[in-house]
Amino acid sequence: MDFSFLSEYYMFFINGAKNTVLLAILTVFFGVLLGIFLALMKISKNRVLKAISSAYIEFVRGTPLMVQLLVIYYGLERIGIRFPDIPALKPFLGVNFSDFMSGVITLAINSAAYVAEIIRAGIQAIDKGQMEAARSLGLTHGMAMRYIILPQAFKNILPALGNEFIVVIKESSIVSIIGVSELMYNAQTVRGITYQPFEPLIVAAVIYFVLTFTLSKLLGRFEGRMRTGD
Repeated sequence: MDFSFLSEYYMFFINGAKNTVLLAILTVFFGVLLGIFLALMKISKNRVLKAISSAYIEFVRGTPLMVQLLVIYYGLERIGIRFPDIPALKPFLGVNFSDFMSGVITLAINSAAYVAEIIRAGIQAIDKGQMEAARSLGLTHGMAMRYIILPQAFKNILPALGNEFIVVIKESSIVSIIGVSELMYNAQTVRGITYQPFEPLIVAAVIYFVLTFTLSKLLGRFEGRMRTGD
């Protein structure tokens, strides 16, 4: 085991970890937003909305993430959609902005299908009397969902959303196949430069573990404070 390459190539791993965290944050943000809409569509009384949401969730959860990534990456190019490059971000990302956003879109679309089911279960776990009480006080259905139901649901599903964040951090390695210089891509680059096939992967694995372990501890502490508040 020889890790002497770290003295020269440690920045590859640091920059890769930064991009991995940025990918995960953007994915969870957009995934939760889309997941909320999908969850509300699935529990609505409108059959069309419910069918669209169900079809989306079943299709996304029933197809491999790699296939989804390649379809979106090449599909956007095929129809001529390219995100404008942001020169200021290119040194930070290590890749053009359009490729990076293709990865974010794919991960967010995939994550939204799972988040939608988490949120749907959280909403349906709230006692129906909460909605009835809110409506009796003059709140519209939308206001009741926004101010009464969703805040309680998010409190219940926070552990599951935290787990989804951890899963996204690990699954973000898939975007390395389209050239996004996240942690796994940079580890592969170091392998090619140093001709060491094993040690760079160990370093990447340790960094992934540190990221996920730290996040799980922070989420655990946050959940503890919320329980204390109760």
